[in-house]
Amino acid sequence: MPLFETAATSGISRRDFVKVCSAAAAAVGLPAWAGEKMAEKVAKGAKPSVVWLHFQECTGCTESLLRTSHPDVGAVVLDLVSLDYHETLAAAAGHQLEANLEAAKKAGGYVLVVEGAIPTKLDGNYCIVGGKTAVQSLVECAERAAAVICIGSCASWGGVPSADPNPTGATGAPRILKDKGIAKPVVTLPGCPANPYNLLGTVLQFATFGTLPKLDDKGRPTFAYGRVIHEDCPRRPHFDAGRFAGVYGDEGHRNGWCLYKLGCKGPQTHANCSLLSFCEVPGAWPIGIGHPCIGCTEQGVGFNVPIQVNLPIQNPTAPMAYPAIHPEHGVLGGVSGAVAIGVGGAIIGAVAGAGFAATKKLTAEAEKDQGKE
Repeated sequence: MPLFETAATSGISRRDFVKVCSAAAAAVGLPAWAGEKMAEKVAKGAKPSVVWLHFQECTGCTESLLRTSHPDVGAVVLDLVSLDYHETLAAAAGHQLEANLEAAKKAGGYVLVVEGAIPTKLDGNYCIVGGKTAVQSLVECAERAAAVICIGSCASWGGVPSADPNPTGATGAPRILKDKGIAKPVVTLPGCPANPYNLLGTVLQFATFGTLPKLDDKGRPTFAYGRVIHEDCPRRPHFDAGRFAGVYGDEGHRNGWCLYKLGCKGPQTHANCSLLSFCEVPGAWPIGIGHPCIGCTEQGVGFNVPIQVNLPIQNPTAPMAYPAIHPEHGVLGGVSGAVAIGVGGAIIGAVAGAGFAATKKLTAEAEKDQGKE
């Protein structure tokens, strides 16, 4: 039975279904006609097959996906994709669920979504699912996939499980696939958790056009990770004006001033958290509730650098940073500052005077030589 007829029997009209697809496209920045095109493909039975693997993680990325509303997860799972394997959302369990996975692998051509880090030390029973290690499951599924999407920092580069001392040898899926020589398109969507709309945007583009978004050198879509949080942070004007919270709960902190001096990693963190609200809740992200960004999307920063530690501003030019309205002069303040400025002025004046005298002398010599000629 065609999808639209099936939808009609369940109380969903063709028009409503097109609206769902269009809303999904709009939510991730795709044009309205992309939603219509996807609706047409889905109506022809071309829903993309998705296999979702869980490894070392907290299921936070799945939990975030469950809280989307434009479209909601029901529309995503039941209408837009064919979710053939997902340990958290599947109704089946045990041998029946594993049989679903084997059937999907036999058919191939699915989008493989990986959530969680991969333990590489095989001297313990780390992350055994269906009698297979995480490395075995990942490799077998990736070999038959059309594309691989790593959702969350754990799957992208190791995340929390890879923090020192890393007893399980946890790492990201891209490294495992590279070491095993599996040449598949790999997209990384780091974040703890990753914004679910970054996943929807990637999956919808691949399902509709058969292409992946433009990626940076770490496999991250530039539409979501092309800029650092600092560039679009709502507290950015306070940074430019030199207004910083000094401690939690002080006047600056209560008034929404910049959190950089509290260890905010926004200037080093590539993500769109400041532009795309989590689950349509404005302010539902660390800086929005008054906590510094911890750099969870950046390998070597998140879960590695202590929260309170400041990192240097990268490329301190516009739009990264502008001259402060009230710059802090440090030692150039008070009497010592006046003396220093005076001495500096004297030195500059002496240099300028010497330059003027030298120029005048050279000009006189040149005129004298011309007279001889």
